[in-house]
Amino acid sequence: MSNLEKMKPSTMQLAYQDWEYGLFLHFGLRTFYEGYHDFDSRTMSPSAFNPTDLNCNQWVQAAKQANMKYAVLTAKHHDGFSNWPSAYTDFSVKQSPWKDGKGDVVQEFTDACRNYGLKIGLYYSPYDGSVDFYNKDAKEYDDYFINQITELLTNYGEIDILWFDGAGSEDHEYDWPRIVKQIRSLQPNILIFNMVDPQFRWIGNEDGLAPTPTWNEVESTEFSIYADEQSTLQERKWLPAECDVQLRDTWFYSENNEDQIKSVEELMGLYYHSIGNGTNLLLNIGPDRQGKLPTADVERLYQFKEAIEHRFSNPLVSFSPFQRDGHCWRYRPEKPIFFDHVILEEDLTNGENIQQFQLTIKTKKSGVVCSVYQGQNVGHKQIIAIPPVMAKEVIIEVTESADEPKLRDIAVFHVGLYHS
Repeated sequence: MSNLEKMKPSTMQLAYQDWEYGLFLHFGLRTFYEGYHDFDSRTMSPSAFNPTDLNCNQWVQAAKQANMKYAVLTAKHHDGFSNWPSAYTDFSVKQSPWKDGKGDVVQEFTDACRNYGLKIGLYYSPYDGSVDFYNKDAKEYDDYFINQITELLTNYGEIDILWFDGAGSEDHEYDWPRIVKQIRSLQPNILIFNMVDPQFRWIGNEDGLAPTPTWNEVESTEFSIYADEQSTLQERKWLPAECDVQLRDTWFYSENNEDQIKSVEELMGLYYHSIGNGTNLLLNIGPDRQGKLPTADVERLYQFKEAIEHRFSNPLVSFSPFQRDGHCWRYRPEKPIFFDHVILEEDLTNGENIQQFQLTIKTKKSGVVCSVYQGQNVGHKQIIAIPPVMAKEVIIEVTESADEPKLRDIAVFHVGLYHS
């Protein structure tokens, strides 16, 4: 981590990091073309879009019950099909037989999020394979881009996230200052993902894995799965990361991959490697051709929730009994404690200060100090898993920091992984 003046997060960024866990929803015309892939050469027709029982409330209710805090819907993917009746294209729900062309998926989705109290995210692909002027007339495409974004940010109330996917845009020049000016004028509190003027960033893979360490301050970002090089920022920025990953092995629904639904064990691993490493986790499910989340996928969501709660809903001890002594936080139980997990959270209000820390114990019999874990950053959250140990004292020590370190939470658990 750089020794330059550290960055501080905005209030909105801190709130986003507290959301932690969200539902990604890939749904659109591609849903009705089995096996269709990014930049597929097959021609698609809006006549195929006809979800017979679209139920966005079912999507969002499942997310709410799974303890997700936000949801992101593909308003428009790379194929260019608009999930709302856009006035600027003939390639949208308006041209489909669904509800006689009077339906609006974005409206139903945003209404459902408000019904259940989830933060609202809209995915918009800057690349658009449906318009022939994308690579011919940059000004004309910028006009189209801004017109569509204006519809999304004007007609559906407050939107919390505008999620830009950089795939397909690797060699295209957009008038970003003009686009950003319009976005910020319409929704000054919106969080932009990944491109342009971002407030949070992509982790750089679609596997749900954050590397160790993952810092919140960065000088460059990765914006596309198809780009080999990172994009250098004009200045160092506070950009918390998000890990996006599929529950199955495709983003959009497929009738052929229910057997690929990730196990609870794999999902728990991703939880440790994302949320447990200070990032957010955005887990994708593709609604089916009736317009509902598949039953098997929802059941796995709930099983995953239960596994998280089984491990982390009942700490042996939380923050208040820890006594601070300089850069150490000490817990001295009345009798030795048997534990195998510690969750740390740094107070990030004034930036990320902790650069090195260690977890030590005083052993049960001899009472000697023994280091059992060493880490670098704490950031929003670090889940520390160790072989179970009995201790008469638990000590968190910050051994290197940029400024005065502050923790906002410590929790100690006995999960019992060796017996489950």
